[in-house]
Amino acid sequence: MKAKSIKGRSPDAIQTALQQSMDDGFKPTLGFVFISIKQDREAICKILHRAGIDIVGATSSGEFINGYQDAGSAVVLLLDLDRAAYTILFEDIGDRSVSDVAAQIARVALQKFKRPAFILCSTGVSAKGEYLDGEMLVRSMENVVGPQVTIYGGMAGDDLTITGTYVFTYEKASDTGIAALVLDEDKVSLCGMAISGWKPIGTFKTVTKSEGAWVYAIDDQPALEMYLRYLGKEPIEGEDKYKLFDETGLFYPFQVERERGEPVMRTPMTFNREKNALMCDFDVPQGSKIRFSMPPDFDIVEKVLGKANELKNTTQGDAEALLIFSCAGRLSALGPMISEENEGLSEIWKAPMAGFFTYGEYGRAINGGQEFHSTTCCWVALKEK
Repeated sequence: MKAKSIKGRSPDAIQTALQQSMDDGFKPTLGFVFISIKQDREAICKILHRAGIDIVGATSSGEFINGYQDAGSAVVLLLDLDRAAYTILFEDIGDRSVSDVAAQIARVALQKFKRPAFILCSTGVSAKGEYLDGEMLVRSMENVVGPQVTIYGGMAGDDLTITGTYVFTYEKASDTGIAALVLDEDKVSLCGMAISGWKPIGTFKTVTKSEGAWVYAIDDQPALEMYLRYLGKEPIEGEDKYKLFDETGLFYPFQVERERGEPVMRTPMTFNREKNALMCDFDVPQGSKIRFSMPPDFDIVEKVLGKANELKNTTQGDAEALLIFSCAGRLSALGPMISEENEGLSEIWKAPMAGFFTYGEYGRAINGGQEFHSTTCCWVALKEK
């Protein structure tokens, strides 16, 4: 398999970049499209379709390829992968449950391949402000395929406007949907991981009262009050609820323990002063064991790249293409270091790369199982067998 990554800030720029990529005889069959909501998504999809390229895409909150990072643009990872090695499934959830739709995708994938692996792009927040349950998506697919299933991917973004995210193929698009590239693992190898790099602080605590994403009590103490007091933060004045995320939650997410492997991250997003409660980006089940965490230090990139090197050496693998799904929160928290992280992963695998900043990530935790993540860098290297 051969791969190339291209970029552009207009359909004309993508058309030119695509043509230049094909001047040497390269004939891609598949394209991952990560694109700002400011761009003309339909026009770019038509350009790729006319070139005979199948499409899996998501809107983004920033896009990048080798040597390039931007916001408000479009990037595409092109592959000349054998069409017998993949299929594309797309479902608009609509009035159905995430559980039913995810299970349906998994069943169809099993009919197609004995060992299906998934690169998922799901919506993050709909135009109505509704959030997709990524945890339920992962568990439902796992229930059908089995715990050994391979899932990587990310939730679409919308340039941090929270106005509506989209996933799409050439023919279909949805602000409440799932676009899945299903790969035959007998024909394509996938090697990847999800890693946060945030460091835990303090002792384990228990979420003693929660409902969905709302956390009401930690160790039987009001969640909002305890969170701010533990971190040495002043009570939030006024009703600017975004301030909690922007100034505190983004840098001090919770680490929710799992039975095995690394914890998953959950970020406080807003609060309810009357109920003294925190709302996280995704569900925090009652009874969860959590720890607070510290803002990232300069060694965070070293840790992420070190784990990637370790995995590559352990598996003795190489790659022909690389996809990176990095939380939009990392972009804000890490600043310029985020490009070092993405470029470092590309250098380790020495493969054409594309990725975007997401509203949630799918991937296998270190020494653990498939998880839905927040504040995490998830990457997967692909190689045709």
